[in-house]
Amino acid sequence: MSSIAYLSALELAQKIKQKQISSVELTQHYIDRIEKYDDAINAVVVRTFEDALERAATADAVLSAGSANLGPLHGVPMTIKESYVMANTPTTWGIKGFEGNVSKTDGLAVQRFRQHGAHFLGKTNVPVELADFQSYNPIYGTTGNPFDTTRTPGGSSGGSAAALAAGFTGLEAGSDIGGSIRNPAHFCGVFGHKPTYGIVPLKGHELVPNMPDVDLAVSGPLARSAEDLELALSIMAGPPEREALGWQLALPRADKTNLKDFRVAIWATDEIAPVSSEIADRAVMVGQTLSKLGATVSDTARPNIDLMAAQANYQTLLNSVMTAGMSADAVIAAQKVADQFAPDDYSMEAVDARSLVLSHRDWMRNNITREQTRHAWSAFFDEWDILICPQMATTAFPHDHSAMSGRTLKVDNEDQSYFQQIFWAGMVVNAYLPSTVFPTGLSRDGLPIGLQAVSAPYRDYRTIEFARLMSREIGGFVAPSNYD
Repeated sequence: MSSIAYLSALELAQKIKQKQISSVELTQHYIDRIEKYDDAINAVVVRTFEDALERAATADAVLSAGSANLGPLHGVPMTIKESYVMANTPTTWGIKGFEGNVSKTDGLAVQRFRQHGAHFLGKTNVPVELADFQSYNPIYGTTGNPFDTTRTPGGSSGGSAAALAAGFTGLEAGSDIGGSIRNPAHFCGVFGHKPTYGIVPLKGHELVPNMPDVDLAVSGPLARSAEDLELALSIMAGPPEREALGWQLALPRADKTNLKDFRVAIWATDEIAPVSSEIADRAVMVGQTLSKLGATVSDTARPNIDLMAAQANYQTLLNSVMTAGMSADAVIAAQKVADQFAPDDYSMEAVDARSLVLSHRDWMRNNITREQTRHAWSAFFDEWDILICPQMATTAFPHDHSAMSGRTLKVDNEDQSYFQQIFWAGMVVNAYLPSTVFPTGLSRDGLPIGLQAVSAPYRDYRTIEFARLMSREIGGFVAPSNYD
C-alpha cells in the first residue's frame, strides 16, 4: 500500500470519492509512515493526528451520506509549513521566543484548504525566521533530505518538500522571498510554484495577526505533480475578505497546451552566479528536448537588464524586509558599519551594509529602479513565453550550521559565497514574476535536480502547464528508494 502515499492529491481525492480507499484509511496510512520514518527526517514537527482522524471520519460520513457538494480535495490529508496559522498549533517561525504562540483559529490559507475538503496531519519544519537555505531551529531541530538525510532539504519550506518526497502528505504549502518554495522543491525533487506577487494573500502566514503583506514575499504550493500545483494555487489565490468587497482575481488560463508551441529561452548558467556543470547541462537538455519537439528555443535571449545592478537592487530591497524588526541598538551598530563605505562604493558588501539601514526615501528610489527592471522583463516576455534557468548552483548540500556569514558552497570544486546563488531566485522575486520549479531527474550521485520555468506576471498557469507538459516528456517526481 506504500505506493498510494506517493499519488498526487487529485488522484488520492479520486480514490476516496470512488470509495477505493477511505479518508480514515489514507490518513492512518500517512500517520503510520510519519511514525515509522520521520524520526530520521524530522519533517512533520507539529502533529495533529487525532484531529486529522476525526476530520477524516467526518469526510467519510459525508461521502456515505451521498452529498454532491464535495470539494476537489475531499478527504485528502495534507501538511503545511509551520509558519502558517492553524488552530491549536504553535506558529513560531523557528524563533524560541514564540514557542507559546498558539492560535485559537485557522489562518486564511488553512481555512481555504479546509473549505475545499482537505484536513491537516500537522505542520512542517522551517529555519529560524524563515531565513536560510536549510531547515533547522532551536525548537524543532534539523530536517534532513529524504534522498540523503546528511544533506539539507532546503529552506525555508524544507519540511514541506521533505514531507512530500518522503510520502508523508498529499499536498503542501510554503512561502518564498528568496527561493524558499523553489530551492526545497529542487533539492527534494518535487514541484513548487512561486506565484506572481500579490495574488495569494499572506494573511494567515504571520507571527502576529493583522500584519500587512510585505514586499517581495509570497505564499504558494508544493506538490508531487503540476496538476496539484494548479489546483492548490486556485485555492490559495484571490483577495481576503476585506479586499474581496472591491476586487476579484482573474488569472488567465494557460494559453499553450503543446510544447511545440512554446517560445523558450534557456539560461543555463551565468558568470555572476555559476552553477555546477551538471545543473547547467540539465537546462541544456531541456532546451534540446524542446527543439526536437518543434518549439522555438534560444540559448542567448536575455532581458535587457544590467544584471549586477538588478541583483544589487534585489539585495537592497530584500534586506530592507528581512531587517525590519531590528532593535534600536542593532540599527545603531548597522549604521556605523554602513558609514564606513564610500557613497560611490557599490560592492555587495557596501550594498548589504546600506540596505540594513535604508531610509524610506532611498527605498522609494530603489523601488523606482525595480520598476524599470520589471518593464524590461515584460518586454522580454512579449517575445518569449518561458525562461528556463537554474534554481540553485548545486544539488542538496551537507548540513552546515556554522556562522552564516562564513559559509561557502562547492560548485564544481570552486568555493562560492553561500548567498551568491540567490541570484537565480532573486531576479524572479524582485520583478514579481511567477516561477514553477519542476523535477528533471536525479544527478549522478542520486540527488534531485529541478529547474525554474519563469514567465510574465500573472502567467502562473502558463508556467505550471509548461511544467506539466515537460514532466510528461522527461519524467516527473521520482520517490526516494528507502521509504517503501
